Amino acid sequence: MSTPRPPYDDWLRLDPRTVLVSALVVAGVVAGAALPAALGLSNWLGLPGGVLAVLGAGLLVIGVAAGADRVRWHRTRYRIGEERVDLHTGLLLVKRRSLARSRIRTVDLTANLLLRLLGLVTVRIGTGEQGGDSTLELDPVTRAEGERLRRLLLERATTAPAGVHRDGELAVLDPRWIRYAPVSFVAPMLGGAAVGAVMQISEWVGAQGEVIAWVGDRFRDTPLLWTIVILVLAALVAGVVGALGLWIEMWWNYRLEREPGGTIRVRRGLFTSRSISVEEARLRGVDLVEPLGVRLFGAGRLDAITTGLAKDKESRNADHNTVLPVVPRPRADSVAAAILREEATPTGAPLTRHPRAARGRRLRWSLAAALAPVLLLTVLGALLTPVLLWIALGCAAVFLPLAVALALDAYRNLGHALSGRYLVTRSGTLRRSTAALERAGVIGWTVRQSYFQRRAGLLTITATTAAGGGAYTAYDTDAAEGLTFAAEAVPGLLEPFLERGGRPAP
Repeated sequence: MSTPRPPYDDWLRLDPRTVLVSALVVAGVVAGAALPAALGLSNWLGLPGGVLAVLGAGLLVIGVAAGADRVRWHRTRYRIGEERVDLHTGLLLVKRRSLARSRIRTVDLTANLLLRLLGLVTVRIGTGEQGGDSTLELDPVTRAEGERLRRLLLERATTAPAGVHRDGELAVLDPRWIRYAPVSFVAPMLGGAAVGAVMQISEWVGAQGEVIAWVGDRFRDTPLLWTIVILVLAALVAGVVGALGLWIEMWWNYRLEREPGGTIRVRRGLFTSRSISVEEARLRGVDLVEPLGVRLFGAGRLDAITTGLAKDKESRNADHNTVLPVVPRPRADSVAAAILREEATPTGAPLTRHPRAARGRRLRWSLAAALAPVLLLTVLGALLTPVLLWIALGCAAVFLPLAVALALDAYRNLGHALSGRYLVTRSGTLRRSTAALERAGVIGWTVRQSYFQRRAGLLTITATTAAGGGAYTAYDTDAAEGLTFAAEAVPGLLEPFLERGGRPAP
């Protein structure tokens, strides 16, 4: 029976199976390139000679990659000390990196399909600061070692904050949530990417003309308008299939839980598993994000507003702050309340409406953006061809009503409020965001007032914070009301800069 490791370790090594992982990955790449390379070489060496040449080159590449990774494994070691985490690596130029344990904010575990089959994980230890020196990566270690490191480095002597919600499961995957995947902006983007991929690959193999001719033959007797409609629908179907597959890969096996000691943990992923931990001591609020498509179906996703999430180059686009996928709005509100240990979520608090002057500003902006291409086409049509005039008319018929609808929706979505320990701001139309930021997390205010805002009696006020996006804004509030909102949210922070009557001091 093995004895447990002491809390502070001597120098340890990565798992030696990293060499096998590197060899298998490179072998997969080589296999993908082997067939076209063999066919190309067969023109000079014959088919048997081409196959032998590719096989020899492939084995050489795999051997070099495995040997290089063997050297990396031999020269890499790490240590968990009482005060610091150290990582030494490198052959000729040895790199020694160290993180203070008191500054560690994240210990994330990731494993692709190959690592999962071998029982391995990649551990990313970060302080949440900018720059590559704020993160240490152990790639790979055993899953048991990864879990041990996560518990050891995130443990704190402080107790969990008091609240009305107990530890344990906060949310678990409901397969019905997948119905929101096709109505996101990802579906049309993936559809366009699929069309682009088909055209690019056909160009690589010299068959792009044949592909276009084949499509033309299928629609030879179909009117042009219906041809365009059918092709767009086909691209959307491909995008929907891609969006469903991407959702399954990202969110399968999803589980959100609060661990003893005050850590929020998200686990998810079908082929590539991910484990992301957020300390409640670093949690400053939540952001209910509702893109237009899913908002029409009464749904939204939940992001954590927290300090110390990974911000380095490799993890910047990894959705590290999303704690709940797109779900029905009532479910998102209940999970937000559970995460914040509140009876009712502040994201559902009644908001103060903004003045009608804010609506006028949005209407003017939207109409200007819609009229710009229409006016350009009109001028070009008058100078060049009447066809452009008809196109301008069609654009005006489509874009102007759409611009008005989006502007009115953007105005309806404006709002701000104070709800217990949190200040709440809401804005956006294509992407509506309702952010509930802990008032104690506000470190400053930025007040902006343009000439036109001043004439309309409006201003824009932004709460700055070290958490989340760094700034949360109430756009085009009534001037006096916005300043009062900021002064009440964080008493004593804004008053020195105000005159009597709530106006900004010169």
